[in-house]
Amino acid sequence: MFIFERVKMTTMHKTFVTTCLLNFLIAALLGLLLRYAFINDITFNFRFLTHAHSHIAMLGWVYLMIFTLFNHYFVTNNKRFYKNLFWVTQFAVVGMLFSFPFQGYAAASITFSTLHILCSYVFVFRIWKDMKLKNRLIENSAKWALAFMTLSTFGVWCLGPAVSLMGKTSAFYQTAIQFFLHFQFNGWFLFAVIAVFFHQLQIQPSKNSKLFLRLLIFATFCSFALPLQWFAPHWSLFYINVLGWILQLIALIYFLKIIKEPYKIIVSKSQKTIRLLFVFALSCLVLKLILQGLSVVPKFAQTLINHKNFIIGFIHLMMLGVVSGFLFAFLLFSKTIKHSTSLNIGIYCFLLGFSSTELLLAYQGGLFYLGKGLLPKYHLILFVSSVFLPLGIAIILLTYLRQKINAKQTLKTL
Repeated sequence: MFIFERVKMTTMHKTFVTTCLLNFLIAALLGLLLRYAFINDITFNFRFLTHAHSHIAMLGWVYLMIFTLFNHYFVTNNKRFYKNLFWVTQFAVVGMLFSFPFQGYAAASITFSTLHILCSYVFVFRIWKDMKLKNRLIENSAKWALAFMTLSTFGVWCLGPAVSLMGKTSAFYQTAIQFFLHFQFNGWFLFAVIAVFFHQLQIQPSKNSKLFLRLLIFATFCSFALPLQWFAPHWSLFYINVLGWILQLIALIYFLKIIKEPYKIIVSKSQKTIRLLFVFALSCLVLKLILQGLSVVPKFAQTLINHKNFIIGFIHLMMLGVVSGFLFAFLLFSKTIKHSTSLNIGIYCFLLGFSSTELLLAYQGGLFYLGKGLLPKYHLILFVSSVFLPLGIAIILLTYLRQKINAKQTLKTL
């Protein structure tokens, strides 16, 4: 029988969390500017701005937030080392912020991107040694996340040779990008949030949990066949992708079985907003699997690559729905960000912005697929809906900052 004991709550590094949320806000504002570019002209190069948006979101928000969670939960010593490494990594993020919008991939931005990758290698090497957990399931999940993150960077190193040998339109170049994105999203990000989720729910090793982890690992490798077949088509890739989806489906069944009992306790004892975020993140995870199931249909798989609305919608489903949904839930469940009315408003704004933009992207993608053209005032409606994303993040950040101020004031009066 599962025995639940609340994990002792310790204070997460507040400056780290603030920095991560600020990076997320900046990424969201850059995304909003990209949406505005379809309404009026902007002075920035759209492609350069897209690079900045994606790098700050992935490397400034998700990477550093996972860094913070791993450091907080899975490391008990060498805290000063991780603090210094965090700020060097953040320096690389700031460098990308002030170089990508102005020059795209060029000397400065490539230098800062390389620095970030090198910092990630140092992080993997050091935390792999320092992470000595009694719970082998959580440790193995975290280490697989780190392994996938390292593996994903091989795609980045291939970009230079791909451009010089075959050009940016080549299958080699496009495959290298997809390799990086696939093992970042479906490997590093997903396994990392699962490791933290297992820690917060105190999931213990079992036959089911070991089988779940093995299935998901194999599925992650197999499902790379989908983006690979877009640029290097081969009949075998279709069947490998089908196998990957089946393995993911079975893994999901085991995952829900594993978390069922502890999750009931979490739901019954947590605030409504925390319950909402966990349900939201888990629902997005299930929806992700359903959409990947549609990709086993050859006609639909080709539709994905031909319609950017579907691609953007799927990336945001993973980034904003699954990953960010879990990250927000972790921050609230750990009481790093305390419950308040303003926090609820911020969370609801974020969820409204995500849901409305996802529906619009899917609907417009469907219209393009059916040859119905553009929805009237589509870009204006999409921009207005997108406003709720940075607005929600800003409210959450301000709530957290005010919480810090209140805490200091309370200490002074004791």
